[in-house]
Amino acid sequence: MTTNNVEFGLDTFGDVTFDDKGTPLPHAQVLRNVVEEGVLADQLGIDFFGIGEHHREDFAVSSPETILAAIASRTSKIHLGSAVTVLSSDDPIRVFQRFSSLNAVSNGRAEVILGRGSFTESFPLFGFELSQYEQLFEEKLDLFAALLKNEPVNWQGSIRPPLRNQKVFPTIESGQLKTWIGVGGSPESVVRAAHYDLPLMLAIIGGSPYRFQPYVDLYHRAYEQLGKPVQPIGIHSPGYIAETDEQAREELWPCFKAMRDRIGRERGWPPMTRAEFDNEIAKGSLYVGSPETVAAKLAPVVKTLGISRFQLKYSAGALGHDKMLRCIELYGRKVIPAVRAALAE
Repeated sequence: MTTNNVEFGLDTFGDVTFDDKGTPLPHAQVLRNVVEEGVLADQLGIDFFGIGEHHREDFAVSSPETILAAIASRTSKIHLGSAVTVLSSDDPIRVFQRFSSLNAVSNGRAEVILGRGSFTESFPLFGFELSQYEQLFEEKLDLFAALLKNEPVNWQGSIRPPLRNQKVFPTIESGQLKTWIGVGGSPESVVRAAHYDLPLMLAIIGGSPYRFQPYVDLYHRAYEQLGKPVQPIGIHSPGYIAETDEQAREELWPCFKAMRDRIGRERGWPPMTRAEFDNEIAKGSLYVGSPETVAAKLAPVVKTLGISRFQLKYSAGALGHDKMLRCIELYGRKVIPAVRAALAE
């Protein structure tokens, strides 16, 4: 991988935002806003736009590929994918069919990032047992990998009846559906991605990004043992860009804290302090500040870890649509060119 080949993307979970009076916007309006954000990203020449899947009140997107198809109809170049698709609680064949359909209507711009997700609401919603968490993902990924070959499928496992010479439609028109494995920090998941010869997407949402260097090294070692050229490695991390460092911090802080504390209450975490927030910006994986500050922080991460793509998760709780549009514009017009220039030095 050379620095000239690095791609830059954006991710959103369709966080429910608020109007000027502090009232949550309807999910329908949030979804329409996400489409506008994706269209702007395409206009700015950003490489990728990802939408995460959730099944809870504070995130509006439960069907990323539907929203991505709407964006595809109004864009021409940007690649469109999930961030992530919760494969454990879905049907691998239906996931493949939905994304192969998206690939068709977007003229080959679809991608899918497969993961287990950090939320579990989809398991009871779709009738799956959390006790089968690992087994469901492992077997469904194995089936999905078989589907990627664009051949009649022969597959057998314990979670569904076997498939015998089964054709799946629509087929991919050209090449293969680009499929990443989303990993939150499990060495086993890193090795699994290499086993299936699939690109690796590291979700680095807290702490120093450099602590993930061992996972990058492990992925490379796995490919050395397989005797194959290594697939791309990407990073997904949160951030927010405004004209100045102070403006970015002050606009993001209340929204980020509210979101973090809401999720933290469910998981037994203590409330987030301002010192913790500021430390994550200074030393961790929050890319927050002016375009110059964010670019200066991002460039060495890209170079040191040797990644092929960086995806900025720009939505954060109630952070307004207008502010996110401005963030996207600054990312596309200033941050990305600055990082590319730094990498070329």
